[in-house]
Amino acid sequence: MRISVFGVGYVGTVSSACLAQLGHHVIGVDTAVDKLAMLRAGRSPIVEAEIDQIIVEVVAAGRLVTMADAAQAVAESDISFISVGTPGTASGSLALHMVEQVCVEIGQAIRRKAAPHVVVMRSTVPPGTAEERLIPILERETAGRMGEAFQYYSNPEFLREGSSVKDFRAPPFTLVGAAPGDDATLLRALYAEIGAAFHVVPYRIAESVKYLSNVYHAVKLAFANEAGSVLAAYGVDAREAFKLFCEDRVLNISTAYLRPGFAFGGSCLPKDVRSFLALADQAGVTTPFLGHLLASNSALVERSFAAVTQYGRQQIALFGLAFKPGTDDLRESPFVTLAERLIGRGYELSIFDRFVQVARLTGSNHAYIEREIPHLQKLMVDTPQQALAKCRVAVIGHIGAEDRPALIAALSDHVVVDLVGIPELQACAGITYQGLHW
Repeated sequence: MRISVFGVGYVGTVSSACLAQLGHHVIGVDTAVDKLAMLRAGRSPIVEAEIDQIIVEVVAAGRLVTMADAAQAVAESDISFISVGTPGTASGSLALHMVEQVCVEIGQAIRRKAAPHVVVMRSTVPPGTAEERLIPILERETAGRMGEAFQYYSNPEFLREGSSVKDFRAPPFTLVGAAPGDDATLLRALYAEIGAAFHVVPYRIAESVKYLSNVYHAVKLAFANEAGSVLAAYGVDAREAFKLFCEDRVLNISTAYLRPGFAFGGSCLPKDVRSFLALADQAGVTTPFLGHLLASNSALVERSFAAVTQYGRQQIALFGLAFKPGTDDLRESPFVTLAERLIGRGYELSIFDRFVQVARLTGSNHAYIEREIPHLQKLMVDTPQQALAKCRVAVIGHIGAEDRPALIAALSDHVVVDLVGIPELQACAGITYQGLHW
């Protein structure tokens, strides 16, 4: 394929060289004449493993050329990749002026072409950038419509400095954001030799995943460093502890818990977070990241409380009271906290949780609920139908698969605040549905 790559910085250089190595004809485009001169001479403008030899080969073969003229580059290619910088601003947001300017130049060049052109965004941009900013710019400058004069795709990169060539050849997956109904056939063909799973998703999802990845990498580093400092203060070799920690691929290094939902609770997580923070305090180790875990958890309960109470003083049906489904453990359950907040503000509740039978609660579990909601027995009902009988607002904490048909059948014109994301509820007709993070 004939490809132009706008921006031959780190991502653009690696993308240009690797695409050319796959056999495509690539034009590197940049305003920095020194970078273009280096590439024309068969030298890499960046320091990266393997890249020097690849550039020597593809330049010698004539598959990688350079130019500063954007219009000519678009005229001589069918696909334009955008990999210019999106630096941070003083406020922390990303500066998109370079991306927007490149879209203006590409759009103006497409306007002079007879054939449609494909624009592919590799730069990191915030969710909504494609639909709210860049596609409108391209439509304005091309004097055409997306899908006719041009196609636009989001194709975020997941390249790590130091191993970017390896990452290009063997990514975790290839991610493409596309318009509804567009299967990104051209990009599937472009990346056919890569062999990774190929995901086509809405633009905003593709734009979000790169953000998620980098933020999560920062979370892991902050966690490891802060927790490691606490352990070291107690004579623990944190490297050995984390080595064993990472061997747990069922819970620790896995998809477990990495699903947006409601707050955490139970007899272990809140208690052990507090205990670990107490160890840090006793050792004089500052833990600003870990120290905000419980506050973040509490803030989620408060947001959920606001989501429920925005509908006015209605009687409320709460589904799920234990801290997670399939248990009767109420200790530090965020659903108990939410129920307590609602009761304290004068809301009437009906609560359904198949696994919670107040008469059978014993020990610390019984003591906890007696302290938090002593009249719980009066609020509990036996069926979803009973919970909804006098309520217009239904708050879904958790409900087992065996009770979901009855719940859905009993819903009519209810407001449903879904704290866990149950697909059947999203598809339920006749209700006002509100999800927590979706």
